[in-house]
Amino acid sequence: MVKKIIIVGLSAVVLIGLAGCGSNSDDSSGSSSTQKTSQSVKVSSEGETRADVNVSVADAIKAYQEAYPDSDITSIDLETSLGKYLYKIEGVDDDKEYELRVDANTKAVSKEREENLDAEDRNGVKRTEDKLDLEGLLSIEQVSDIAEKHVGKGEAVDWSLDKDAGTMYWEVKVIAGQDETEVKIDATSGEVLETEIDD
Repeated sequence: MVKKIIIVGLSAVVLIGLAGCGSNSDDSSGSSSTQKTSQSVKVSSEGETRADVNVSVADAIKAYQEAYPDSDITSIDLETSLGKYLYKIEGVDDDKEYELRVDANTKAVSKEREENLDAEDRNGVKRTEDKLDLEGLLSIEQVSDIAEKHVGKGEAVDWSLDKDAGTMYWEVKVIAGQDETEVKIDATSGEVLETEIDD
């Protein structure tokens, strides 16, 4: 029994040590990191376990567009599901709405939903109202930095891209201990639009 505890304890120390060694590798790449097509973002889940998000928003959008080339994207979420990060992308064409999931580490794609629109939303009505303009979109890494600096502590753990009254925004959830703050950020300018604290 004592040997098991010692082995488990040593394993935990080794894992923590390795995690600490690996955390500085992202900073050493300097300016070359901005030229990568994919990004590696360190994010936490409930402030405890850390995961790499290796698939950029642009890559997730591309995966959606390959699956549904004649539709427009209406929302993008990056959230945890069963301990791993997934992009959930919703879109619409003139007659149907779609939902696609993209694994944020492996880029594996799964089609979740394809439904006919209600009569009042067909013929481009919903498409015109809800489609997102994806030009000049800030990355997950950029909005995470803005939200964390704005809150002053904690880590970004959840992201949603949406539109309200013509303004496209990222809503970023930042967790610091028991405190949870949602920061709305203009998706292209980076301006903080709204902050909501839930403690």
